[in-house]
Amino acid sequence: MSCSSNLATVRSVRRSLLLALLALPFAGLAGAATAVAPYPGLRRWGSGAFRRFGFHVYDATLWAGDDPLRPPLALRLDYKRGIAGKAIAEASLREMREMRKRVADTPRLEAWGEQMARIFPDVRAGDHLIGLWQPAGARFLQGGRTLGDVDDPDFARAFFGIWLDERSSAPALRAALLMPPAG
Repeated sequence: MSCSSNLATVRSVRRSLLLALLALPFAGLAGAATAVAPYPGLRRWGSGAFRRFGFHVYDATLWAGDDPLRPPLALRLDYKRGIAGKAIAEASLREMREMRKRVADTPRLEAWGEQMARIFPDVRAGDHLIGLWQPAGARFLQGGRTLGDVDDPDFARAFFGIWLDERSSAPALRAALLMPPAG
């Protein structure tokens, strides 16, 4: 195998791992930990596991009103592995860039990447992060504490689109999250 083939393989594996990790900051426990809505007026929709290369990276749980594709909504990610906050931000940016590939808005995407890198903490197995999509933008929480806000509705739409857009790179997780609430 040539050096360039090895490099391409390493990059491919690294990209896949980062994509798996990017969902981590907002994943949620599918059990009792998500019994209480993380935001007033929301109810629990679906949940599912995100796996990459057979590794369980996180569980995600969606909380929303009547329309799970419009704010306000909350996405909780419960991590099953440790991941650096910077890696989460990089993977999130890559996913957002891929879905917006027809939009030549590199400076804006890079600014979003810098904001996420400042906000997202390193996580360990057992940690969870919550992302709130509000009409004015996004807020990120951990353990009831606000980590940061991005006051840009376009950012919020692009960020939550990682999981909810029909072009998501994890269509099975998207389908699980969009399952209507019981009753």
